Amino acid sequence: MQTYSELVKRLEQTKEMGFIKTHRIGHTGIGKTLEDLLGIDENNISGPDAEMTELKAARRGSKSMLTLFTKSPLPYGCNSILLDEYGYPKPNTNKKHLHTTINAISFNTLKGGKGLKAAVCDDKIEILGPNDNMVKKLGCNPYWDKETLQKQFEKKYPGALLYVKADSKGSEKNEEFHFNEAWLMHGFSFSNFTKLLKEGNLLIDIRIGQYSDGRPHDHGTGFRIRPDKLDRCFSKRTQVV
Repeated sequence: MQTYSELVKRLEQTKEMGFIKTHRIGHTGIGKTLEDLLGIDENNISGPDAEMTELKAARRGSKSMLTLFTKSPLPYGCNSILLDEYGYPKPNTNKKHLHTTINAISFNTLKGGKGLKAAVCDDKIEILGPNDNMVKKLGCNPYWDKETLQKQFEKKYPGALLYVKADSKGSEKNEEFHFNEAWLMHGFSFSNFTKLLKEGNLLIDIRIGQYSDGRPHDHGTGFRIRPDKLDRCFSKRTQVV
């Protein structure tokens, strides 16, 4: 296995190569192309402190969204309240579901009216509704606290992340990448995380279904971000290329 310093040297050499044609058609082409250029067979590499470091690549300016992690909001039972208040009939069934995306800039639209919005309140991210019905039923708004978010983030990214950004041009089999920026990152930053949310660069997908007995079924409420903004979620960032 090559050392971390050897890997950085190969990244620098890759940058000097300019645009390189994709080695695979489609969304995963960027990662496959970078791994081939660096001579990596698996997606984990040995980092500078011998800890395992994950390698990821992103198209600069991509409009696609990356799921950081999924986590149901607190407190226990809030999914039932969200489903009761804002859920709508699922086609061809007698069940309700709630599939919606929220941000911290403005309320979305649900069932033809004012829906939900995210808000940063002290060390929490809350889900706000157009009225106080959820507070009356739960005693508070649904929320995620700082500790819960940090735990989920570090579960998804337990070691360091070597994050490589590339300019891209063309499409499909003619897509080309110029890998020209790389960061070594680790540690969750709640302040950066909430700043991204306030900017609209971080979104929350609420995905709640319903079992046949009426109980809510969380399909994976997820925090999603533009791939080229991922580096800003980390507390420690060192540019290596």
